[in-house]
Amino acid sequence: RHIRGFCHLSRGQEAITAGIESAITHEDAIIKDYRCHGFTYARGASALSIIAELLGREAGCSKGRGGSMHMFASEFYGGNGIVGAGIALKQKYLDQKAMTFSFYGYGAANKGQVFEAYNMSKLWNLPIAFTCENIFGKGSVTKHAAASKNHFAPGDYITGLRVDGMDVLKVREASKFARDWCVAGKGPILVDIRVYPYLEPLLPHPNPGNRFPIENKLLYKDPIKQLKKRIRNARVTSDETLELIDEEVKTEIKNAVDKAKSSPFPEGSQLHHHIYIKGTEPASVRGRTPDEIYTY
Repeated sequence: RHIRGFCHLSRGQEAITAGIESAITHEDAIIKDYRCHGFTYARGASALSIIAELLGREAGCSKGRGGSMHMFASEFYGGNGIVGAGIALKQKYLDQKAMTFSFYGYGAANKGQVFEAYNMSKLWNLPIAFTCENIFGKGSVTKHAAASKNHFAPGDYITGLRVDGMDVLKVREASKFARDWCVAGKGPILVDIRVYPYLEPLLPHPNPGNRFPIENKLLYKDPIKQLKKRIRNARVTSDETLELIDEEVKTEIKNAVDKAKSSPFPEGSQLHHHIYIKGTEPASVRGRTPDEIYTY
């Protein structure tokens, strides 16, 4: 009722966010496809700013104008996918000791612009990890859309690897390898992350609850439960501490939701704000119709 338009969920994909973020530096960049809420938080945005953005409120990280995909934080460039090659070009041009994780889904893995980006990045030896968030053919049947399921090896000129995206430690180690490869000047690398989200990747969905069932054989691989089990087995901390963390997270999210709901919607007269960097605006921009003109 409160979120207008599509909401791209990522329950079951927590290991990807936590694993990559723990393997890189604040100077490295991430550019996502859909389902970017977790990375927005990991890169420094508050829970309040993310939830408010989903609700289209002024307190949102994009001032309520971006919604589920277009969220931004420090060195996080929202849900824009394969254009990450441009960020990697900037990093190389400025001789930065940094790299970019550029995400795309399995549905985009065989599109022409992806292979154009591969080719350009290899020619220019760009520090980029092309990262396929492979959700097991949940939008269309893989065998009907892809001649090969090996999204880490689409060609013969870029090194690639596959990783279990339900295991945060495996994601972390694979991400460390990818980062080291890129910053060492070896050029691009492909990362195929196999993952199983537990809900529809977007809401509202035309056929909720049917196309994306939780398969019992995968329940034990829940990334959060897996990590909790490892922590308990290694006796890193107590069950009481883990329960306290859970309660703190629930409280943080509840408070963020309450504050987000109280934040105002953007004023219609300000729809043209925050499009350009201040001082670079044109004289005017068009609104929703040809006769709707906003001036700066």
